[in-house]
Amino acid sequence: MLTELAWLVVLAVGSTAVVWKGSNMLERASKRLSAYYDLPPIVQGAIVVAVGSSFPELSSVVVSTWFHGEFDLGVSAVVGSAIFNLLVIPALSGIFSDGVEADRSVVYKEAQFYMIAVSVLIITFALAVIYYPVPDVRLGGTVTWQLALIPIAFYCVYIFTQYQDTQDHDADEAPEDINPLREWGLLLASLLVIAVAVEGLVEAAIGFGDLFDTPSFIWGLTVIAAGTSLPDTLVSVRAAREDEGVTSLANVFGSNVFDLLVAVPTGVLIAGSANIDFAVTVPMMGFLTLATIVVFGFLRTELTLTKGESWGLLGVYGLFLVWMLLETAGVTNLVPGA
Repeated sequence: MLTELAWLVVLAVGSTAVVWKGSNMLERASKRLSAYYDLPPIVQGAIVVAVGSSFPELSSVVVSTWFHGEFDLGVSAVVGSAIFNLLVIPALSGIFSDGVEADRSVVYKEAQFYMIAVSVLIITFALAVIYYPVPDVRLGGTVTWQLALIPIAFYCVYIFTQYQDTQDHDADEAPEDINPLREWGLLLASLLVIAVAVEGLVEAAIGFGDLFDTPSFIWGLTVIAAGTSLPDTLVSVRAAREDEGVTSLANVFGSNVFDLLVAVPTGVLIAGSANIDFAVTVPMMGFLTLATIVVFGFLRTELTLTKGESWGLLGVYGLFLVWMLLETAGVTNLVPGA
C-alpha cells in the first residue's frame, strides 16, 4: 500500500509540475497576444487569460468523461477548482501584493455574471432531475446534450458583453517585437503539455479513490482542483504584484464562468449525455455559493481586498478542506456516498 501511495503522490506532484510549466508558456503567449491585439485589461483577464488558464479544468472534464467514463469526477474537479479560484487565488494575490484593488466593472459585471453562471448550472442540473430522472437514483437525472447547450448559450451572452467593452476601447499601436504566429504556436504547444499533465492528475485521483476506498469525486474536489488551478494562481498573483488588480480578479471570475458554462457542458456533449446525482451536486454547489457571497462581500467594501480579508478567505478554504476530510472519514455525510 505504501508503495502505491508513494507512486500516486509522485504522479500527482509531477503532473502538477508539468501543469505549472505549461501554464508559464500559456501565460506568456496569452499576455503577448493580448498586447498585440491591444485588448482592454478587463477583456484580457476575463477572456484571453481566463480561457487559456482554464484549459486544465476543461481537460479534466474531457479526460475524465471520454477516457475514464467518470463525468462526476470531471464536475467535481471543476467545482473544486472554482472554490479554489474564488478563495485561494484572491487570498494569495492580496497577501503577496499587500491588497488587491478592484473596480466597479469587476464587482458589478464580472462578479455578478459569475453568480448568474452558478445559478444557470444548478438550474440545468435541476431540469435534468425533473425531466430526465434516473429510475434507480432518488435525485438522479440525465443531462442531455440539449440541456448542455443552455449554459453554453449563456457563455455566448458573456462573450457579447465583453465584445462591447472592446468597442469602447481606444486601441494603441501593437508592439513591433511580437510575432503573432509564433505566440499562437507557443499557446497551442502549452495547451498540449497541460492536457497530458491533466491525464496524470486524473489517474492519481482515481488511484487515491481506489486505494482509500472513497469516491473519486472527493479527490477531484481537492487533488485535481488544486493541480488544475495552478495556472490561474500564477497568472493572478503575478498580475496583482504588478498592480494589475482588475486583470487579476477578472481572471478569477472569467475562469470560473468558463469552467461552469463551458467546461462542464463540454463533458456532456462529448459523452452525448451524462447522469448526475443532485444530492451530491447541491452540497458542493452550496459551498461554492457561500464562497461567492464571502468574496463579493469583501470586494464590495471599498472595492479593495485587504490583507486581513485575504487571510479570511484562506480560512474559509481551510474549512472546506476540513469538511472534505470529515466526509472522507465518514464523520459527516452531507455529500451522500462520500
